[in-house]
Amino acid sequence: MDYQSLLKAVIDSVQQAGERLIAEWQRPHGPRGYGDKADVDTEIEQELRPMLLELLACDFWGEETGASISGDQHCWAVDPNDGTADFLKGLKGSAISVGLLRNGRPVLGVVYAPVTPSRGPDCIAWAEGMERIYRNGEYLAPSLHNAKLSPESRVMVSAAARRKPAINADLCAPAEPLPTTSIAYRLAAVAAGDGVAGVSLVTTAAHDVVAGHAILLGSGGVLLDQSGVEISYVSRAGLAVTSTRCFGGARAACEELAKRDWSLVFQHSYSMVNSPIEKVTKSSPTTTT
Repeated sequence: MDYQSLLKAVIDSVQQAGERLIAEWQRPHGPRGYGDKADVDTEIEQELRPMLLELLACDFWGEETGASISGDQHCWAVDPNDGTADFLKGLKGSAISVGLLRNGRPVLGVVYAPVTPSRGPDCIAWAEGMERIYRNGEYLAPSLHNAKLSPESRVMVSAAARRKPAINADLCAPAEPLPTTSIAYRLAAVAAGDGVAGVSLVTTAAHDVVAGHAILLGSGGVLLDQSGVEISYVSRAGLAVTSTRCFGGARAACEELAKRDWSLVFQHSYSMVNSPIEKVTKSSPTTTT
């Protein structure tokens, strides 16, 4: 399988579908939908599904149009608009996420955020066999092999982190938290060098993370679950629930972040006395240096 040639065709298809997301964003009365469901999500996946299956006929795992799992060694994993809830709230950065698995391992990923806060359309991609990841026509050297948490680094967290800056700052220390819409875009942007790790504190499925996971692999990174174990997709159950929390980026940073008590984010109040960093450093003085 020539995954690099396939990647070029997938990028074209995803960017074509992204025109729908741009048009939806520009609607005079805002995007259609409510909660975490937007009309354009289904429209994009209905456009992408036949295009992808024409490029490579195999199994398919889609957020909106459902799954078709036969045991083929390849499987597409598609989220047509990762970050829908924030998109409907008027936040930029939701992304089309298309990944490809071979025997449960990511071998190709495209994450395209057509509307971002500062970059404009942002397409990040990688396929097995490439030595560098792709971003908007440029190829970037792997950046995650030896990266660690440091005062100069950033951890990309959910947009909701803006509501609890103190606890998120403490949990990400000594790095700086960077609130970002879409876990798929967080993972891809980390792989492209925008951060040292990306975090999701909600349950994820294959359509949320396969593409970002692939791009992380291309940059020397990992994607770990809530137990600090690398995520895999070897069963239907593993596709349906990949993690209840995940940490993607440089291995050392993700292993450290996975140890911290992220349940504190969901408490009504937070005190530095309960600092997860203090607990970690008492038991392992060098983990955050």
